[in-house]
Amino acid sequence: MNIVALSGTTRLSGGIYYAASSLCKALDATGVWISAFGRRDQFFHEDSAMWVPVPVSEYRAFGPLGSSPELRRMLADSHSDLLHQHGIWMDDQWATLQWQKKTARPVVISPHGMLDPWAVRNSAWKKKLAGWLFANESLRRADCIHALCQSEAEAIRAYGLTNPIAIIPNGVELPAQISNHCPLTAGGKRKLLFLGRIHPKKGLAELISGWAKAQSLKSKDFSEWQLLIAGWDDGRYEQGLKELAEGLGVGDAISFLGSKFGDEKEALLRNVDAFILPSFSEGLPMSVLEAWSYGLPVVMTDFCNIPEGFVAGAALEIEPNAESIAGGLAQLGDMSASDLSSMGDRGRKLVERQFTWDKIAQDMKAVYEWCLGGEKPSCIYDR
Repeated sequence: MNIVALSGTTRLSGGIYYAASSLCKALDATGVWISAFGRRDQFFHEDSAMWVPVPVSEYRAFGPLGSSPELRRMLADSHSDLLHQHGIWMDDQWATLQWQKKTARPVVISPHGMLDPWAVRNSAWKKKLAGWLFANESLRRADCIHALCQSEAEAIRAYGLTNPIAIIPNGVELPAQISNHCPLTAGGKRKLLFLGRIHPKKGLAELISGWAKAQSLKSKDFSEWQLLIAGWDDGRYEQGLKELAEGLGVGDAISFLGSKFGDEKEALLRNVDAFILPSFSEGLPMSVLEAWSYGLPVVMTDFCNIPEGFVAGAALEIEPNAESIAGGLAQLGDMSASDLSSMGDRGRKLVERQFTWDKIAQDMKAVYEWCLGGEKPSCIYDR
């Protein structure tokens, strides 16, 4: 079985980069021959190490869709049995459609939350154009669409697609267990971390406004907490957030750390007290799974699509608006170090049970085998 994954292969693709590279490595460990094709950018050579031992090939792309004749030549020469398309709306999806028409071989598409209602409405005219040109036909022709969770499967159906859907979550690599995680130290500040793409859909403006509201609640003393915002600034959005924080009088309590990768990201996750993702739209966020894997309690919206976290008592639920976020922050601020540690431990155990890559890779391998003529796997969503 020769599989090619088309994906963003560097940090510029955010969570897809981590999810796709981790899945491919886990599939490689099961004996699947898999390689990846990705657009060339300034981080390609540095970030290709993330994919080892999976071979990664780069192609040149240009224009707003990332158009690439070179990718089409690479696909023609690949002799692959199946293509796995990660992400939609870009030219690599168009190339996948053309390859499928020429070869009549199967395609699996992972939208990674890009068919959720908020995501479809965002830059709607661009997506309508891409849909008309290639994306809608590509989605309809896919032999299987991969949903990360039940709600994403429902969003795929709501988009009008009737293809088979495989529900398989993202996963995470478990770091060494952290004992008594709650590093309140010298300065007496507890640290709440956001780690992800700096983008409007993440609810960061609402988080800053909610932080200001929480600090102003007379019944709450929020002075012992600091908010850390780390991540890649997508579209020069960060400066406006800094100005918002200053305007609301909370600039001193909020630190913008920039992008964090590799050892820097690990050190950050090991030295904060809680994690927050006030997002309007997600597939199944890697950042939350990583936070739990490091034993961190989480504050998140229902749009993160991990209801298991609320059921397990590993997360506090908020809505992506300032009032709700302020209430969640106040609830977090009332928790003792022991309470925070216990919530984080429940998140770690949840990841151990349900979100490790070895199990996820076995499920995806079964989907590939089914698309190539094997037995139907249990992860197929039949509605």
